[in-house]
Amino acid sequence: MANANAFAGQWSALPTSLTPWILDVIQCMGHTQMTPVQASTIPLFLQNKDVVVEAVTGSGKTLAFVIPVLEKLIRRESKLRKNEIGALVISPTRELANQIHSVFNLFLSSQPSLSRSSSPTSDDNELNREYPEPLLLVSSDDSPAEDIQRFLSTGADIVIGTPGRVEEFLLGKGKDVVNVKELEVLVLDEADRLLDLGFQTALTRILRHLPKQRRTGLFSATMTDADAISELVRVGLRNPARVVVKVQTKKSRKGKEVDKSFGGDIIEERRIPANLQNYYMSCQVSEKLIQLSRVIRHETSTQDSSRFIVYFATCACVDYFYRVLPLLLPSESTLYSLHGHLQPGTRTRTLASFTNSVCTPSSPSILLATDVAARGLDLPDVDVVVQFDPPSDPKAFSHRCGRTARAGRSGRAWAMLVGRERDYVDFMAVRKIPLKERQSFSKDGSSKDEDDVDDVEVNAVLAKIRSMLLTDRSMHDKAVRAFVSFVRAYSKHEASYIFRLTDLDLVGLAKCFGLLRLPRMPELRNVDISDWQDADVDWDNYAYTDKAREAKRLAEAKKQKTIGDAERAKRKALRAEKRAATAAWSSKVVKKEEKEKRREKKDRKRKWLKTQLDTQNDDMVDTNNNAAEDEDEWEDLAREERMAKKLRRGDISQGEFDTEFSGL
Repeated sequence: MANANAFAGQWSALPTSLTPWILDVIQCMGHTQMTPVQASTIPLFLQNKDVVVEAVTGSGKTLAFVIPVLEKLIRRESKLRKNEIGALVISPTRELANQIHSVFNLFLSSQPSLSRSSSPTSDDNELNREYPEPLLLVSSDDSPAEDIQRFLSTGADIVIGTPGRVEEFLLGKGKDVVNVKELEVLVLDEADRLLDLGFQTALTRILRHLPKQRRTGLFSATMTDADAISELVRVGLRNPARVVVKVQTKKSRKGKEVDKSFGGDIIEERRIPANLQNYYMSCQVSEKLIQLSRVIRHETSTQDSSRFIVYFATCACVDYFYRVLPLLLPSESTLYSLHGHLQPGTRTRTLASFTNSVCTPSSPSILLATDVAARGLDLPDVDVVVQFDPPSDPKAFSHRCGRTARAGRSGRAWAMLVGRERDYVDFMAVRKIPLKERQSFSKDGSSKDEDDVDDVEVNAVLAKIRSMLLTDRSMHDKAVRAFVSFVRAYSKHEASYIFRLTDLDLVGLAKCFGLLRLPRMPELRNVDISDWQDADVDWDNYAYTDKAREAKRLAEAKKQKTIGDAERAKRKALRAEKRAATAAWSSKVVKKEEKEKRREKKDRKRKWLKTQLDTQNDDMVDTNNNAAEDEDEWEDLAREERMAKKLRRGDISQGEFDTEFSGL
């Protein structure tokens, strides 16, 4: 274990001397001495040891594996054939793979001449040709088949790529083409991140495909025992050496045990660079964007800072605030946007533009990014990192901070916290990432209490953002997407006992985002919105500046109106049908009651007829009258039976039948 706050000796002190031209490149890069991670790792790699390396960001891990890879390939007794690879480097992101590729190219572009052949019987000219450029495999415009063609045409010995493309290269299109039997070194950079992104299955397949007689190195800044590294180590490494390089700083002696090796001072272990000043600021969520602009102004005016990275929670937030922040920053500021939803080519160009931009404190360069720019990227001269939103994965916190204060340079990092998020400070302290409190800024740049919210300023900024949104409906769409994506991301934070959605002021957050109205979402269902007022907007005539998109909106609105009219007509017809059905039911009930009455009347008549037939002693007149009446009754019954048969056959309607016998 070493102290990463110091250099660890001259390059000439390595047990195995480096190749002269490699040493020259290292000196030209300005690395006159080794860092602790380089002094600990390079000898182990050169002595055929597997390594698991954990060191803070900016400590020189990339050179700790680039140098051994080159040295081992140079010192091979037999030269690699055309379709053989000697080293494989796997990284979790395209940006990191590109960066590693550029470091290898920096060395190889300075080589005098390296021997390599495509067959054991090659002539001297073939042996003395230059060592080829490494093959870069990332998700870009090249297809897997084109990757194979580039490999065969260049004869690359070193392959660098992301897990999916490497798996396709070795086990897909290139399974019968690429020969890995002579592989010397495998490097997994940001190994814990590879597992976090769900690449464990792909990595396991790759490891089983590679020869066991190889050297393997796992590198990261946050490879703790709690990480799911053990299975990867078991499958891919043989009795590895663990290299842990930590930062130790001196603290006050009062009431504490001291460490004599540091002159009797108390030693504090840190997982961030020693030259990093790590601050946090507490403020109300409604003025969070205002405080961000004031932090940038403070850094440019008092610290001469000119290059910033600001981290947001989601891609939609980066997209939105990329367009909003110019309203609050000096006009000379240059903003860049980088997130995972951009095309690979766009991401590469953005990163290159930010890295190579010429900036000064009066015209700063500011990169707005998600965690896609948090790990492994060596962005030179970054003065300040601002975490507008703390990362959902706490391990990313130190990686974000580590984009500044690299390779011995000083730097500052700010974390913006609201409400009970201040508990995050203690959470980070347990992870050995100390943060120092800084009060929020007032309008004149002086410090103020976080509860002292300038409502006038908040409302002024809200009105300014709303005015910009009203110029184009697409900006309203971006604002809503950003707000919703942030709320959803916040609800899924890994430190959920600190980042609780029920404790977040969603109305204040909506003001920070400058929303025209609150979106319909379940998270806002039980929120007190008495302090919220929608903007005065004519939504029917609120248009997109893009004519094609506006035409589509109008067509959709017309369609919805037509559908709405049809739906209203349909509902009206249904109501009429329901009323008619109710009336028909009522009529049926009446008819049924009338039929029951007729049946009862007929029964009484039959009973009366039977009584008359049984009476034999009445006089003849009565008998004749009764017989006439009986005859009439039987005639009525016969007529009713005939009519009932016609009704069953459909010859007459129910109404005609009822009319015929309504008087009975």
